[in-house]
Amino acid sequence: MSLPGQRTTTSAMNWDDFRSLISKLERDGEYKFCLLISVGVFTGLRISDLLQLRFNQFENTDLLTIQEKKTKKTRKIKINTDLRKIVDRVKLKMGIVDSSQYIFLNKYGTKPIDKSYVNVKLKEILKRYNINLESNPSSHMFRKTLGRRVLRLNNYSNESVILLMELFSHSSPAITRRYLGLREQEILDVYDSLRL
Repeated sequence: MSLPGQRTTTSAMNWDDFRSLISKLERDGEYKFCLLISVGVFTGLRISDLLQLRFNQFENTDLLTIQEKKTKKTRKIKINTDLRKIVDRVKLKMGIVDSSQYIFLNKYGTKPIDKSYVNVKLKEILKRYNINLESNPSSHMFRKTLGRRVLRLNNYSNESVILLMELFSHSSPAITRRYLGLREQEILDVYDSLRL
């Protein structure tokens, strides 16, 4: 629950910032968050589903199959080649022996880290690596970064909004557009279009 006056929305990360950040996190040994941000952006999973992932779900398959906690729907996600390389490389650097363990273990090694810790740590990481968002950093940034990237690569087409609606399990394109802040951006762009 947020405090009065506290900003609760988050925005997408610029794609070049995303690429740079995961590279720097890996370089600096921040493996857990390198993987969390990578897997989060490449899959578009909600944080509740991300935190339940295990290394063996990425082994010997090109599909990640999960049952979403929020919707109870089974979802199949193609494991992108770049994501596969990151997971394999970082898993090796982490020295993981038991592939059935959670990817995002807490410091006691007993269960996954929790969402509130993720959000606090994201703020710290973005500040440390000098990455500015238009709004408050949170785990929603992963899904929104994926969404904005897909839209940009597809020239903000209606078809891409519909695909994202299905990917995000939204009930309508309007919800997806609002989720990604498209309408607000379009309205702000109107002011830029006024020229003398």
